[in-house]
This record gives sequence, structure tokens and C-alpha cells, in this order.
Amino acid sequence: MNTLKEGAKVPDFSAKDQDGNTINLSDYKGKKLVVFFYPRANTPTCTTEACNLRDHYKELQDSGYEILGVSEDSQRKQSNFKKKFDFPYPLLADEDHTVIEAFGVWGPKKFMGREFDGIHRTTFVIDENGVVERVIDKVKAKEHAAQILEG
Repeated sequence: MNTLKEGAKVPDFSAKDQDGNTINLSDYKGKKLVVFFYPRANTPTCTTEACNLRDHYKELQDSGYEILGVSEDSQRKQSNFKKKFDFPYPLLADEDHTVIEAFGVWGPKKFMGREFDGIHRTTFVIDENGVVERVIDKVKAKEHAAQILEG
């Protein structure tokens, strides 16, 4: 796993969101961007994390941040997840791992005694020039917005 580090330039990427719209990194040029990777839509911890960002969305926007959620779920699953919890930000359906690989968040994990490859719950705070300002790899789902804002 070769995760992007602080100071790294984010490689340009393109992926479909929950509605089939193409989202590009370049769409966010000149803006601060939070890209959060989560293992699976509609699972308890992922839902808690995404809802925390939803509940603090205004504060995040007031601090100049745009938000993108990313998992390998299908467009349909991402769309259902977004509608069910009324998320105000796009969710990328990165089924082909384009964005996941660009950020280097796919790799070996352990869960309940078994090992497998999967998405590591990681958040990247990116500056206006597309450079990684911070990497949050110990995401606290219930306090995630605060982790981003305290940076």
C-alpha cells in the first residue's frame, strides 16, 4: 500500500458519483477538499462517519472545505446511501478502484480474525493547489468533522 503523504500532489482523477455525474479533481481547483474513504456504504461505522460530516457540513463549508466520499460500492448503493441519510456531498462509486489506487488506500486489513484486502478508512485534506495538507488515518467516526477542523 503506497498511501499519499503530506506534501504530495494528488494525481488528477475522474470517477462517477452516485448519480452518474463525472467528478474530476480539477473541479475543485482553488478550493480546499476533504476526500474521505470508507469501506462500505450502509455499514454502522461508515454511516456514523458520513453522518458526522453531514451534521457538521455547514461548519466545514464555512471553513472553506468541499467534501467527497469514496468507496468501491456501486452507483446504486451510493445513491441509496446518500438518499437514506440525506448527505449534502457527492459519493464516488469507485468500482474500478481508480481513485482508491490513486490515493493508495487499498491493502491488507484484519477484521474479526481474518485477513483480506480492502479500503483503509482514511481521510485526506487537500489544499487549493491539489496538494495533501493532512492525512487522517486514525479516523474517529463520531468526531470526524472535529478531526478535520482542528487541523
